[in-house]
Amino acid sequence: MGRKLSEEEEKEEVKESEESEEESVYDSGEEEYDSEASESDDNESDDDEEDDEFEEQGSSDEEDLLEEQAAVSDDDEDDSGDEVEILEAELTSVPRQWRTTSAKEEEVKEETKEEQAAKAAWMNTDDLSSDDEDFDGEQNRIGRVPLHWYEDQDHIGYNAHGKKVIKATSGDLLDAALQAESDKETKKFTVRDELNARDVTLTPRQIELIRRIQAGSFAHPEFDANPDMIDYYSSIKEVSGLNTNRYEPKARFQPSKYDKLLVRRLLHRLKCGSIDMDYLRNKQKKPHEQPDTKDPFLLWHGDEEDELHMRKGPQHIAPPKKPPPTHAESYNPSEEYLPTDEQLKEWEELETADRPHGLFVPTKFKNLRSVGSYQHSVREAFERCLDLYLCPRVMKRRLNIDPESLVPSLPKAADLRPFPTAMAVQFDTPAMTYSVKSAEEEGESKEVEETAMVRCLSVSPDGQYLVSGASDGFVRMWEVQTGRLLRSWNIAALVLADKKDKEEEKADENENETTTKEEDSEQDKNKPKPVVSIEWNPNSSHHCLIAAVENCAVIIATGTGGSDDAELTDALLSSAYNKRSAAGSTGGDNANINNSRAAKAVKWLPPPKTKRETPLSAYATFSGPITILRTNKEMAKVKWHKKGDYFLTVSPKANAASVLIHQLSKASSQQPFGKVKKGFGEIQCACFHPTKPFLFVASIQHVRVYHLIKQSMVKRLLSGCRWISSIDIHPSGDHVIIGSLDRRMCWFDLDLSNTPYKTLKYHERAIRSVGFHRRYPLMASSSDDGSIHVFHSMVYSDLMRNPLVVPVKVLRGGHSVVNKLGVLDFVFHPTQPWLFSAGADGKIILYQDI
Repeated sequence: MGRKLSEEEEKEEVKESEESEEESVYDSGEEEYDSEASESDDNESDDDEEDDEFEEQGSSDEEDLLEEQAAVSDDDEDDSGDEVEILEAELTSVPRQWRTTSAKEEEVKEETKEEQAAKAAWMNTDDLSSDDEDFDGEQNRIGRVPLHWYEDQDHIGYNAHGKKVIKATSGDLLDAALQAESDKETKKFTVRDELNARDVTLTPRQIELIRRIQAGSFAHPEFDANPDMIDYYSSIKEVSGLNTNRYEPKARFQPSKYDKLLVRRLLHRLKCGSIDMDYLRNKQKKPHEQPDTKDPFLLWHGDEEDELHMRKGPQHIAPPKKPPPTHAESYNPSEEYLPTDEQLKEWEELETADRPHGLFVPTKFKNLRSVGSYQHSVREAFERCLDLYLCPRVMKRRLNIDPESLVPSLPKAADLRPFPTAMAVQFDTPAMTYSVKSAEEEGESKEVEETAMVRCLSVSPDGQYLVSGASDGFVRMWEVQTGRLLRSWNIAALVLADKKDKEEEKADENENETTTKEEDSEQDKNKPKPVVSIEWNPNSSHHCLIAAVENCAVIIATGTGGSDDAELTDALLSSAYNKRSAAGSTGGDNANINNSRAAKAVKWLPPPKTKRETPLSAYATFSGPITILRTNKEMAKVKWHKKGDYFLTVSPKANAASVLIHQLSKASSQQPFGKVKKGFGEIQCACFHPTKPFLFVASIQHVRVYHLIKQSMVKRLLSGCRWISSIDIHPSGDHVIIGSLDRRMCWFDLDLSNTPYKTLKYHERAIRSVGFHRRYPLMASSSDDGSIHVFHSMVYSDLMRNPLVVPVKVLRGGHSVVNKLGVLDFVFHPTQPWLFSAGADGKIILYQDI
């Protein structure tokens, strides 16, 4: 191919190619290629002129780039010019192949094997990966792992031998600037290899490739972008053809679909149980071999309906089954089933649906051979088809639900400890004794002894003392640790003595006036009045309590404070004590009450003079009753504010004056309500909000929340109960529980709704008291059934999480039911998970977590 062919030789070769029929397509293509390579000298001269004007792709970009570099600012003209000259000087040795039309063809023919090998070497010089360049395997081999993962390490990865690639210490910016100046002087270009943490100096070949890529040209100068077309396929039909050396089809190298289908069928039969592994291992020839047995078996298993449901296609709805035949349809029925002539006449007059057996008439045959065909079989079959066609049928599926899954998953009670579990201490109240006039002997009276019911309880803030109010009118103070009775005050006698003094004064003033009131029986006069409500001051520095008897509230100093608490208690009670002295001297009992409505509803009175008691504490000044607040109607509840200065009294029969708020430090009272709206009902109980100036007032069926500063109603809670008996507020102030006489306990979330969040109905009789623990997540309720239900009541600070209420313990057996009354009151210990309960049987029981 290196020599040039003459025109005569060329023509001879063309003739030989036409005559030969067995020559291959590729041989003919070579001849055409050689023929085109030889042209006349005139054409060559023209092509040479065109070659002078034509340049390879990217050469014009090279000149433009040199011009742009020459147009840099004056400060860098010399440097940039030097760089361009260096590049041109260094790149002159790079072999280039310029494209021409005819000259190129001649050069291709004249190329030697050495030149072709050199050209291929230059073309493949840069076709190397990072792994090919790293023959020793010392470079970083972390792949696509981010380099910032190695910022805190002393290396940046691992090489092919598993050794760490240590970070190379790079200089600061000053060193980099000095190095850049030295590179300009030495005509070097250095780049940073972050993957291997080293500086790489670019070769002239690499600089040339980068320049050509930036200019938009092909990277390799040796690349021929416009090669000549080689006519591989000729129009001359050859004997061998093109399909002789085709590749094998891809389907021959893939698994057989038929074999895949057979394997799938065998797996299905293996799952169904029709074959086993012995059959697959050729140990068993027949797959359906069954053991020989003579035991009887059922033909119908009762699974036919299930098979119909499991099949594919439209859902099958089984038709209603026909009733089984009776004795009357037998071919030889008894005489009692055979109708008489009169019955047959009656049946003929009736409709077919009203007849006992429809169209069938019971008949007796001698034998089964005498039974003929049924004459109404076609009609009944037709009517049966009509019934199945016209009757609508619906598939009703029975829900197979486990009853235990319907029960909410609650934590175990053992995981929610501590809570009161067992009876630890019992406080026995003395029996009540009073005189009753005898009905047999006139003028004589006899002593009657009864068990005093404990109506109310309260615990001191430190949990050391317990006070109780009983039906005998006594307020008793107990020591919690020992169960010892420390003090007892007969509040009913004080109230009765004060009442007699007032009646005597009225009788002296109105000597000539006649009274139309009927006198009470002698038994009612002698029987003491019960203490209906009692509460210790919640402030730990104030050692006093308040007790309600009949229409009076008595302030009692307990005398249990230390040196500091005794001074604060004396300062708190000094106003009430001084007012008692002023009232005894001047006779004015409402000097400090500025509200005219409250002055008519309540009076601050001094108690009758009694023997002064010795306080339990050596630092205390007062001990015993300090003052008496008398209202117009009987009281039902007393409640302290959390700070221990204000307290309220509830008198259900007093209408507008049902709720009165009193301040002990100033010995004053006020009436928050001027009138009672229609339909409000009698007020049963009330309490203060622990942190906000809110007042909760519970009527018979509703609870109203009032803002004491704005003097307006904030919210109205709908309980759904028939008669509310008690109310308590959670220490957080966002939750309220109420108990009712119709056995309901309602939990209200004030941020959620005005209806109950939960309504619990566990007790068998009326609920008497409900309450929260001030420290532990506990809640309890007491009832007349003699039991106390303790609940775990966790309130979360997260508003998106509902409170957790779990019943954990039912305390029974401690109290007995007396006159249909059970546990009348209970109270939690302020610091321990303990519970005190008071019953109608006169017992006070302390339950502890044992």
